[in-house]
Amino acid sequence: MDNIKILDKQFSPFIHSDDIQRQVKRMAASISKDFQGQNPLFVVVLNGAFMFASDLLKNITFACEVSFIKLSSYAGTRSSGQVKELIGLESSVHGRTVFIVEDIIDTGITMEHTMKRFQELGASKVVVVALLFKPDAFTCNYRIDYTGMEIPNDFIVGYGLDYSGYGRNYPDIYKVSHA
Repeated sequence: MDNIKILDKQFSPFIHSDDIQRQVKRMAASISKDFQGQNPLFVVVLNGAFMFASDLLKNITFACEVSFIKLSSYAGTRSSGQVKELIGLESSVHGRTVFIVEDIIDTGITMEHTMKRFQELGASKVVVVALLFKPDAFTCNYRIDYTGMEIPNDFIVGYGLDYSGYGRNYPDIYKVSHA
């Protein structure tokens, strides 16, 4: 893993792809054990969670339904505090357990908005799955059911995470360099 440059920012190695995959497999094994024999709906939050969701779902050991939503709350390197629904849900959630699959939870505002929306639509249970969690940035009060790793409040890219649309393609995760 070498330093990378995306647009006007330098990024240094942070989490190697092998470490990511170990966490993804651990999370998938827990979910598979806890929900075996049930019929949950996995809702993937685009764009950032696409790589995580792909790897996670390949390791789930029961047949499951998958759907996608696209939300936006970032402008550049900061959360705007406003959640925009760009692509909405096409599957019914009424009476179902819904897994919201997210790449990262920092302030928690986007997830809180999404959880409330699924509860309004009649989901019997909403389960939060996030690869990364920034506890120092978290401003909400809800439980994250399955978390891969807690990380500091640094801006990161790679493994689906981006900087102004760039950098999602890297298999490793990089953090912005403060040098």
